[in-house]
Amino acid sequence: MSNIAHAPAPSAGSPVSRVDGRLKVTGRATYAAEFPVPGVVHAAIVRSTIAHGVIASVDTTAAQRAAGVLTVLTHKNAPRLPYHPQKAGPDPDIGERLHVLQDNIVSHQGQPIALVVAQSLEQAQYAATLVRITYVPEPAVTDFERTKPAQPDPASRYPIETRRGDPVAAFAAAEVQVDQRYGIPREYHNPIETHATIAAWEGNRLTLWDKTQWVHHTADQIAAVFGIAAQDVHVVSPFVGGAFGAALRAWPHVTLAALGARVTGRPVKLVLTRREMYYGVGYRPHTLQRMALGASRDGRLSSILHEGMQETSTYEEYAEALLNATRFLHSCPNVHTLRHIVRLNVHTPTFMRGPGEVSGLFALESALDELAIALQMDPVELRLRNEPQHDEFKNLPFSSRSTQECYRIAAERFGWSRRNPAPRSMRDGRWLLGWGMATATYPTHFAPASAHVRLLPDGTAQVSSAASDMGPGTWTSMTQLAADALGLPMDRVTFTLGDNCLPRAAVHGGSMTTASVGSAVQAACRQAREDALARAGVDDLTEALRRLRQPVEASVDSRPGDAAQRFSMHAFGAVFVEVAVDQDLGEVRVRRMVGAYGAGRIVNPKLARSQCIGGMIGGVGMALMEHAVVDPRNGRVANANFAEYALPVHADAPAVMDVLFVEEQDSHVNPLGVKGLGEIAMVGVAPAIANAIHHATGKRIRELPVTPDKLI
Repeated sequence: MSNIAHAPAPSAGSPVSRVDGRLKVTGRATYAAEFPVPGVVHAAIVRSTIAHGVIASVDTTAAQRAAGVLTVLTHKNAPRLPYHPQKAGPDPDIGERLHVLQDNIVSHQGQPIALVVAQSLEQAQYAATLVRITYVPEPAVTDFERTKPAQPDPASRYPIETRRGDPVAAFAAAEVQVDQRYGIPREYHNPIETHATIAAWEGNRLTLWDKTQWVHHTADQIAAVFGIAAQDVHVVSPFVGGAFGAALRAWPHVTLAALGARVTGRPVKLVLTRREMYYGVGYRPHTLQRMALGASRDGRLSSILHEGMQETSTYEEYAEALLNATRFLHSCPNVHTLRHIVRLNVHTPTFMRGPGEVSGLFALESALDELAIALQMDPVELRLRNEPQHDEFKNLPFSSRSTQECYRIAAERFGWSRRNPAPRSMRDGRWLLGWGMATATYPTHFAPASAHVRLLPDGTAQVSSAASDMGPGTWTSMTQLAADALGLPMDRVTFTLGDNCLPRAAVHGGSMTTASVGSAVQAACRQAREDALARAGVDDLTEALRRLRQPVEASVDSRPGDAAQRFSMHAFGAVFVEVAVDQDLGEVRVRRMVGAYGAGRIVNPKLARSQCIGGMIGGVGMALMEHAVVDPRNGRVANANFAEYALPVHADAPAVMDVLFVEEQDSHVNPLGVKGLGEIAMVGVAPAIANAIHHATGKRIRELPVTPDKLI
């Protein structure tokens, strides 16, 4: 089996290279669109050119007659689908997913309104241009900043409003005040691999080769759409070319591929173009935030008022944890948080690396920097003076919290003590130098997961779980944990993932994969080892398996206990940044960055550092480049391409990126003591850069990205 990966020696805690690395660099790793399915045909989507209204007429005559076309599906001839209710973790709590090709209603720009299936991709794409649509447009709500916010549905997963103490009165009485507004534009997922699905039916059983971060959820979703049993949907996804949250849901193209396959009786491949990524999957929502801080002259916070507003679609209410960190990150007796929703004729946003926290902390950590300047106090000292002893929102102890140590070691490595606090005081020739910092945090999650292990007489082990690997190194870390638990060299362990025929795993998102799947893998391997040793009556596993002459198997379902009710569990970090700003052109270069993290046990320092570097570079993009230009007249994304939607490349990466880990022993978070790094690595980077830019230039930019025009 070409997607099974092996690797040489050590186990957990070692900086081992990726076991799947050779498959990837030699092109033998098979991604969703690359599976050689016999008889496959191709599909192309026709998308709406209006943001709201109804389809008055559809003329598919020319498209149907085009060479190679097998079918053209619209709301007029597509099979009626039951769309049974089905929601899980990544799905919005409120509303209902888009029902594609089921009626003539258009709810957003780029909505799928027809599907062309043809013998070749070029034939399908050409025929799609021949479909003629007329609309009856209706007034569309597409301007985020001019639309009146609505109150979120109280059934949403995040509270609408929280309050402790009397924050309004405390703010009014504060000796020093900061009251500002911060904006972050819509940001889009741009992984190397665009979304793709190959769908094939055999009777009432469906196979999907799909780009997904949760194979079981995709099976559950599509089963509900088509009204079949989930066990009749087989989802295969061994490799994912980046996703960052975009592949947590089964977006409409998955349904369309399966629908086209059912109608034509042929396997159908549907691959989104780069432009379609801006209409076909979710994105980080546009947010506006008000952050008001009150403090005493000695830097003690007395009041925090944090109000956040974010966009969502008209048919679903996607909510982010925009305000969560504000409630506990820094000590303050009086805190008020309030969130609003702006319902627009757009498609639904979704989770994007560090969702909620990365946006909320841009406002909080920028405002703290402004407060430090007003107090004439070092930004690190201000945070140290407001270090909480427990979670003041939940009134729970932290399972572990290493913020002070993160500040200390990162500041020391960075050389923070040499910083001249005055803006525009540090230079390198014509470049203005700025040093800034910010705090990072992300919650620690632990979800149910299952794993299976099979020990063979030749002394090898086969371990499996239906986990995903979109790049952080699941293949490798699971192999390490299994080898460690079994007491075998890594090259004697084979780990298999990415198939819903395997034991059910937790969603591959929220920095919970190692905690959840890893705990199940460890438990299953320990159980199998103990069983083999007991049955053979020896202490050596290899000898035990040789004597038994038959496989030994174990399956374990790992579930969290009540620790989340007894402790507040988070990873914490500190980010320090140096920027150089061209005083004439406004060009910003991030020269170096130091990140220190308290993230529990580090299973693989090499992969962990790689995760953090990726998050840091993502933060550079958020701070300096990434923003969608949305036409307020019709919701069209004007820069839906790589030419105009700027992303950081190698030349934009800091020359120096130091990653430091604080040693933490946290037995409460999960059996492995891990906290996860994928999300927190991006949190705090954007405010640290913005704070450094202010230090360099004296200009405070409160709306991302910080582009040259805002500095000149």
